[in-house]
Amino acid sequence: MDVDLIVKISMPIVTLFLGILINRFIENREKLIVHLGYIASHKLAPKEDGRDPTTVNTHSVILRNSGNKAAKNVRVGHNYLPDFNVYPDIEYSVNELPAGGKELLFPTLTPKKEITISYLYFPPNTWEGINTHIESDEGKAKVVQVLLQAQPKPIVLKVIWFFIIVGLVGTIYSVIELIKWFAI
Repeated sequence: MDVDLIVKISMPIVTLFLGILINRFIENREKLIVHLGYIASHKLAPKEDGRDPTTVNTHSVILRNSGNKAAKNVRVGHNYLPDFNVYPDIEYSVNELPAGGKELLFPTLTPKKEITISYLYFPPNTWEGINTHIESDEGKAKVVQVLLQAQPKPIVLKVIWFFIIVGLVGTIYSVIELIKWFAI
């Protein structure tokens, strides 16, 4: 087996895939991600006039453009649009949908911009029945499941990355040595 021939054939293929991977990370494009900030139900105290206590439901949707390009015409769809608040206060409009729902339309969401849409509604409505879709001209937003956890200290991350790089270099070296050994 000729090692030089294998290297000559494999290097353009490896370079192609590395180029695609690097382009994917560097390319100027929008990258919409969305997650639920919180879901809560509040039981208000009984009224002095003897009326039953009132329950109020609330949730928030956090939308972020983590890309390097502005997202155009970001649309947040709703089966039912309750009272809501957009923070920070940016330009948007409310559009009626043909099937009876409503849609919040944000003309532009700049790179690295994050907005929070908070909803307030009463039973029997629940958070599952409010939102339908979140998309822009480029496509659908990626839904991210968020878990609260403590973040490691920066020095711990640096040590972990050091060991990852050492392991990667060692693995590549071992593979090259195995190829040479089998070629002999």
